[in-house]
Amino acid sequence: MQDYLKGLNEPQFEAVTHIKGPLMIVAGAGSGKTKVLTTRIAHLMANGVDAFNILALTFTNKAAAEMKERIERILGNSEARNLYIGTFHSVFARILRAEAHRIGYPSNFTIYDTDDSRSVLKTVINELNLDDKHYKPNVVHNRISSAKNALVGPAEYATDYYIQQEDMRANRPMIAQIYAAYAARCFKNGAMDFDDLLFKMYELLHNNPESLHKYQHKFKFILIDEYQDTNAVQYQITKLLAAAHENICVVGDDAQSIYSFRGATIENILQFQKDYDDVKVVKLEQNYRSSQSIINVANEVIKNNKGQIPKNLWTENKEGEKITLVRTMTDNDEGKFVADTVQEQKLRNHFFNKDFAILYRTNAQSRAFEESLRRMGIAYRIYGGLSFYQRKEVKDLLAYLRIVVNTRDEEALKRIINYPVRGIGKTTIEKCVIYANEQNISMYDVISRAGEFGFKAGTLEALQNFVTMIRYFQSLLTDKNAYDVAVHVGKHTNLVKELFNDKTTEGLARYENIQELLNSIKEWTESPSNDDGEVGDKSLGSYLQQITLLTDADDDKADSDTVKMMTIHAAKGLEFECVFVGGIEETLFPNAMSINTREELEEERRLFYVAVTRAKQRLWLTYANSRYRFGQLVQNEPSRFLEEMPEAFIDKTYAGGGARNQGFNNMGTAFERMNRGNANDAQNIEKKYGAPPTKKPDARPSYMPVVPPSNKVVEHKPSADFVPSDTSNLQAGQKVEHQKFGFGLVIKMEGAKHNPIATVQFELNGEKKIMLNYARLRIVE
Repeated sequence: MQDYLKGLNEPQFEAVTHIKGPLMIVAGAGSGKTKVLTTRIAHLMANGVDAFNILALTFTNKAAAEMKERIERILGNSEARNLYIGTFHSVFARILRAEAHRIGYPSNFTIYDTDDSRSVLKTVINELNLDDKHYKPNVVHNRISSAKNALVGPAEYATDYYIQQEDMRANRPMIAQIYAAYAARCFKNGAMDFDDLLFKMYELLHNNPESLHKYQHKFKFILIDEYQDTNAVQYQITKLLAAAHENICVVGDDAQSIYSFRGATIENILQFQKDYDDVKVVKLEQNYRSSQSIINVANEVIKNNKGQIPKNLWTENKEGEKITLVRTMTDNDEGKFVADTVQEQKLRNHFFNKDFAILYRTNAQSRAFEESLRRMGIAYRIYGGLSFYQRKEVKDLLAYLRIVVNTRDEEALKRIINYPVRGIGKTTIEKCVIYANEQNISMYDVISRAGEFGFKAGTLEALQNFVTMIRYFQSLLTDKNAYDVAVHVGKHTNLVKELFNDKTTEGLARYENIQELLNSIKEWTESPSNDDGEVGDKSLGSYLQQITLLTDADDDKADSDTVKMMTIHAAKGLEFECVFVGGIEETLFPNAMSINTREELEEERRLFYVAVTRAKQRLWLTYANSRYRFGQLVQNEPSRFLEEMPEAFIDKTYAGGGARNQGFNNMGTAFERMNRGNANDAQNIEKKYGAPPTKKPDARPSYMPVVPPSNKVVEHKPSADFVPSDTSNLQAGQKVEHQKFGFGLVIKMEGAKHNPIATVQFELNGEKKIMLNYARLRIVE
């Protein structure tokens, strides 16, 4: 047996050594799917399959690079560089450049990012005399993106009855016209947006039999990672490519399908066995990542989903610490608890910052965590914020590089034609656009032929000087690499000089960002191979393609010693020693917008499953009684998902609101017993940890029992002597009885004098806010 097969368990070995025919690998969280994929590719190559005949599609460039490195280590040679490994977008961009002439595009077409696309849409909306406040570019862009990912082009969009009815109900009946004009403008600009890299790839294969035949017989073996995250167009493309040989291997986990908002459909993996009659199914169920406690909780929660491939995740890892469930008064208390715990764990258990991740359902939740970490002096990094490549000065230099490679790129041209200032004003630019539209030529063509369009002498000279400069840069493309061209562009446009001369703090930061961009281009040109797999291509066009498709997940600085903060969606595919998941509350997680159907709710539960299974050693789940949302203070109920967790693996605690939480990590089982009303246990806790702090009007005792989260009310039978009391002088610290909720302790009084509100911690039903003008309470003591 080859050495690379020795470390595989039985299902992994089965998946790696199955060579011919369709194969579906159902890979549970942390089950070693990357190891299986890379070993399988190495095994194919070791058994005579040419690297040029293997296509492996991933969802991040970083994953593709790691796979190549592993394969090279296994085989001990550089053949892995000949593999087509990359993201759907990067691999298809590479193919589309080679086949661009078949679909009427230049081989050096520009790839528009989201900002570029929305800028084009804004221009189109204005040219159609529509209100961009009503037809918001981001809303229209999302609509067009969804259409492309469902393989609906402009013509089909305009004639589809149901789509048109949806647009009519949304009071946006002109989206079909905008879509058509947007597609035409992108084509005229020699540009594709992200969705076009998929949509045009499908069109290429579907409409060009020669191209289809070529790539069907080039890619004799196809492997697709994260198959549960594929959308309709990705599914159709891979089905076309695999049709000739059917040596297609898909790897995925239906329990981690969380991207329906991007057009992904769980049906692709659920229906794979119906697509191929002789498919072999292998389930990887052994988890190598997480403790038994974490795996047991994950299994119990996800089994509540009906739409899934049956499997049972298990592990030989130690049981480990219980999952800590933390209730806080406010979201600020939640942030403080997380920061305090990170610091405590670093001191007590010798963790580093990079061992911690803070995950949340929405980006808006990051504020409280960020403020608390900053106060504690804990280094952190937020994923999904402003990308380095979205900074103005970086986009300015990249726009120059884009126009050098593709002069049809109108968005890039408009951005830099008068920056730095060279006497080409707004009126001149508008005239150029009008002439371009009237003549059906590019804006750059108008500038190149400016003498034909009657511009004044001063303007004409400025335009001609600009064209001369761009042509000079273009002359460098044939014999200089991307870095050398970029340096010339930065110098001769005076862009770098202008930033250098700005001695303000902001100006210095912008200058440093430009230098960092040039450094990254230098590093790229000196690497042995590019991320898209092509060896030796160090051209500016190749660099621009690669940089446009970068994501946060591809950042080389991801391993720096910082606490990682991100949405759960962004955390997919990652793992951390310690994980905090915040905001486990109804209407937040599950999100209020995603509980209208069973399918939506089940995706939210899969998202919870993904969050839980990111943790290796320790997991904290936190929720706040109240938090500000959309400018309003909202009272929260704990998430329904918390009810689904087995209590045997949970420690419950309370943090915040001025209460002492010393020793809370050791008090979980005691809380459990206290919830069942055992007063002796409360006395034992007091002996072990000391007496509770002196009660303040707005503070609860630190050992206040935490009721298991529930949306159901445990009905209380009122005492025989129940008579409502006068509550006009009710104070914190008094014990009361409610006819429905039972006995409880008043922990806080607030509200106006004429409309007082009591916060009561009920023994059976948790914390409730009671409006005393309407409630019937009996004061017990």
